[in-house]
Amino acid sequence: MPTNLQVLLDHRPTDTVSPANFRIVEAPVGAPGPGEVLVRHQFLSLDPAMRPMLDDVRSYQKPQEVGGVMRGRTVGIVEASTNPRFQPGDAVQGEGGWQRFSLSDGRDLTIIDAKAIPLQAYLGPLGLPGVTAWYGVNRIIAPKPGETVLVSAATGAVGSIAGQLARLAGARVVGVAGGPEKCAYAVKELGYAACADHKSQSFADDLKAALPKGIDGLFENVGGEPFRQALRRLNDFSRIALCGVIASYQGAPTGVPNIGLLVVRRIKMEGFIVFDHLDLWPEAIRELAGHVAAKRLAWRETIRDGLENAPQALVDLLKGENFGKMLVRVT
Repeated sequence: MPTNLQVLLDHRPTDTVSPANFRIVEAPVGAPGPGEVLVRHQFLSLDPAMRPMLDDVRSYQKPQEVGGVMRGRTVGIVEASTNPRFQPGDAVQGEGGWQRFSLSDGRDLTIIDAKAIPLQAYLGPLGLPGVTAWYGVNRIIAPKPGETVLVSAATGAVGSIAGQLARLAGARVVGVAGGPEKCAYAVKELGYAACADHKSQSFADDLKAALPKGIDGLFENVGGEPFRQALRRLNDFSRIALCGVIASYQGAPTGVPNIGLLVVRRIKMEGFIVFDHLDLWPEAIRELAGHVAAKRLAWRETIRDGLENAPQALVDLLKGENFGKMLVRVT
């Protein structure tokens, strides 16, 4: 059997994340025991939410254990199994972590169809990012035809799907992204009506110009200055789906400049964690799969080769250097 390359959390970051916070080791690959499944990973998902779990603080997910294999969602192929639900050769999605192989009792594994749809799509539009976008758009913003929806991190794994779902619901969608290339992609490929570059010196004026009728729905992924500018453009009875605040993960927390604004304009703001709504995942994935099969959804991926490059890829993700979903090709 080949060795199992693993990435461990060596020590917690005191400020920004560095590859030095991780340690790469090799370990034996164990044979599956009774009822177990051995999976060879093909792709590893990197997500902004991995940054908070590196700290030893209370959150919706438990902190990453120092010295343990970094947690993360994976897709791969069953190598061996003593579990009757899984056969060698099955494509599966699960919580395999930052390693080449994982042993599981099967409870975290889902068999997926890798023939009609690329395997890694189950870590993107048909996985956690897609379901997150679906919930925020459909259950919180609930856009009506003709309304305006603003999406921050508009070309990211979650934002790109959220923007397209809002557009499919009949809304006029405006994006916020970092750089001219990402903004051009948002308009030309994802169907946004406009996109404002938050790295531009004229960002505030550009965003105002792109929102002549204000904002009815805000899908917020970033926080920071884009969020503060968006608050100035919210209409009466607007809805905010607060998905993430990546600008605060390695910097100062994002505050609400004038909380009275929420009262005066009767704004609904709801933070959400998609794992609280597992009962809705089958419905969401069915709908998303239909859009993918009909080519109504586009997505983009940044793929880094080699598990040993996962720590640097996470650093780059947190700096916004990815374009679309950040993945590591494990093998």
